[in-house]
Amino acid sequence: MSIFTKLFLLFLVSLSLMLFVSRETSQLTQAKIEMLLKEKYLQASTELFRDLANNDSNMLQKRLQTFDFEVIIEPQSVLEHSKTIYEKSSSFGEVKILVDSKGKYLLLLSYLDERLLVQDRTQEESILGQGMVTYLIFADIFVLVVIFLLIVKLLFPLKQIASTLQAFGEGALDARMKHFGSNELDRLSNTFNAMASNIEALILSRQRLLRDIGHELRTPLAKSKLALEMLGEGKYQQSLKKAISQIDELTKELLDIERLNANMEQLSLSTFDAETLISESLSRALIDDESLVELHIEDSFEVKGDLNYLSIALKNLIDNALKYGIQKPIVIEVKERTISVKSRGEALAHALDYYCEPFAQGDTARGVEGFGLGLGIVKKIVEKHGFRLSLTCENGWNSFSLQFT
Repeated sequence: MSIFTKLFLLFLVSLSLMLFVSRETSQLTQAKIEMLLKEKYLQASTELFRDLANNDSNMLQKRLQTFDFEVIIEPQSVLEHSKTIYEKSSSFGEVKILVDSKGKYLLLLSYLDERLLVQDRTQEESILGQGMVTYLIFADIFVLVVIFLLIVKLLFPLKQIASTLQAFGEGALDARMKHFGSNELDRLSNTFNAMASNIEALILSRQRLLRDIGHELRTPLAKSKLALEMLGEGKYQQSLKKAISQIDELTKELLDIERLNANMEQLSLSTFDAETLISESLSRALIDDESLVELHIEDSFEVKGDLNYLSIALKNLIDNALKYGIQKPIVIEVKERTISVKSRGEALAHALDYYCEPFAQGDTARGVEGFGLGLGIVKKIVEKHGFRLSLTCENGWNSFSLQFT
């Protein structure tokens, strides 16, 4: 789950809680105001009703002042838009507590043909206090929304930073971060851009050096091969041919490893089946005697990847099996989206990572042609595709497997 998603969920939870608290607070405050006014109105209604019954207007006015009540001059228009919340009737009259359209509580006294509609002046303060609490809660909600938007604004550059870092890591050496103003993120972008420029210069310099070395080495090697052919058969000709071929192969493998390490080449993805991959790998291995390889295909499957690179990886596994296996034929087995190259021999003494290191060879490799670079190339290719390379040693078989899952 991304930081933005977590932040958004936290914002929704906080906003929901604030709205819930606002509603509950408003309802509780309203209920408390209603309860207090209802008690006050019921207490006052007995004495006011007595003054109405005695037709004592002076006493009625004094009692209204005592309770801090205000008489409503035009009761009919107010009553039309009011709702009754309490009602008590007798043979001579009735007492009602109402709520008008503005939320104010009213007391209606009826005695015979006389009606008196009053309201408590102090409820204005209570309603004002309730409104102030509501405004403060909504102000908190507004501040919460503003804080969320500010944090989102601060987090938004992180997506650009992450995409730039990913592009640079995938080999786009010219990827640079944008400027984000005069803050910590801008200092981060400036630091990264300076670092990226230095790394780009170093990698490009190394690439040019490797290309020059490869070119300069292959030219004298080609001339050496031609000169050996022209010399004819001699005592040391085969030794020289072998040495020159090894230097040529070492140069090629070193350049392949460096090219993969530096992400110099992007994968050319296509879809092909396992049999096509095996066929391409065997053609690269240049195996003259087909009896050296035994193929077992239980169930073929499709692979999406770079056929050129994957065939190099599988070819290297086949070459290693032919070089280091103590008994022929070797076996190529295809099943469960896995291609395994098996050879007879003693169980390997180290874990797979050991043999993938450059120039690392097992004890059985003594006297065998090779430089210990083949598995390193295989691992780089497999990792670049997102597949897996594994090693198992069972029942006298050493098995290197490419798992396409």
